[in-house]
Amino acid sequence: MTGQATRRPPRPAVDADRRPFAPPNLRAERRTSVCIVAPSLDILGGQAVVAQRLLSKLATESQLQVAFLPHNPRLPGVLRYLQRVKYVRTLSTSVAYVALLLRELRKHDIVHVFSAAYWSFILAPAPAILIGRWFGKRVILNYRSGTAHDHLTRWPRSTSAVLRRVDQIIVPSNYLVDVFGQFGYRATPVCNFVNVDAIAYRARRALSPVFLSNRNFAPLYNVGCVLRAFALIQASVPTARLIVAGDGEEREMLHRLAEELQLKNVEFLGAVPPERMPGLYDQADVYLNAPNIDNMPNSVVEAFAAGLPVVTSRAGGIPYIVTHEETGLLVDCNDHEAMANSALRLLRNSDLAIELAGRAREEVLAKYTWEAVRRGWLRAYGVEDSVA
Repeated sequence: MTGQATRRPPRPAVDADRRPFAPPNLRAERRTSVCIVAPSLDILGGQAVVAQRLLSKLATESQLQVAFLPHNPRLPGVLRYLQRVKYVRTLSTSVAYVALLLRELRKHDIVHVFSAAYWSFILAPAPAILIGRWFGKRVILNYRSGTAHDHLTRWPRSTSAVLRRVDQIIVPSNYLVDVFGQFGYRATPVCNFVNVDAIAYRARRALSPVFLSNRNFAPLYNVGCVLRAFALIQASVPTARLIVAGDGEEREMLHRLAEELQLKNVEFLGAVPPERMPGLYDQADVYLNAPNIDNMPNSVVEAFAAGLPVVTSRAGGIPYIVTHEETGLLVDCNDHEAMANSALRLLRNSDLAIELAGRAREEVLAKYTWEAVRRGWLRAYGVEDSVA
């Protein structure tokens, strides 16, 4: 009838037991979503190890939701055979990688890209950075190569085209902060860290002549220098033993060199997964490291954590983490005689070895644990420290 208001049917009663409810102090705010783009452990190396350690720690942060996207995705099914063929492997993996980036990066707030140098920079970080920017995401470049100075010098156009599109450059050492600063780029240091609880610490009161090398068999790591140094060590201490963990393009050359030097008591273990490395540190009493180019080697910090006195070349960023005569002994690059003499010095002077290893262990606990670097990563992601 006209002139009368239409009455709406009453709303059904709400079942209070089904009503979603959370007390105000328990309501979770939206977490920041971070996608870490890095090599998987299919490529056994420092970047892959650091990425997995970081992922495991970030997964415990309530403010973050973290995902992983590999630089080197495995192809599904029979297509995986393509990754066994040289050149075809690079092309097929790159296509799969870009497809993953296009599918996954749109889901996240922050794209955190691990980076090496040269062609690796073009093939892996560059696509992730460009696609991340295309989706309007915040992009962090985590540059980790000790060849940064040469890379930025020789590849200025490609690096500039990529670097100017990132929101922040994070590096694991003040050495790389200085290198990027020379080229007009601002970088922020957040150090690598080690899981101290996973590495057995042993105070070596009297050193046994057992030495360890665990760098990959690539020219820049100069494992051949370690073998030449060990030949001199063994001439002085015939019972000396060398454990060599690693693999790579110089495998045949290094095995041949060991034969030419007539070395005894040398164990070539091949590639060793990260979970087995603590056992090798525990077996040895002196750590030898002879790279010609380096940034911040995880292996040196792990040796510190294990209580191993360290003899290392002063390549790249190593003097930023090893202080000569305080936390280790530094020698010039490719100087196997100086390396041998320093190693023999430790064997003959147990007090020096104990002092170096003790101060190195203190350095690890102060600078290279998750607790020491955690806030640096949270600041980089723009989230608050929930336990501050």
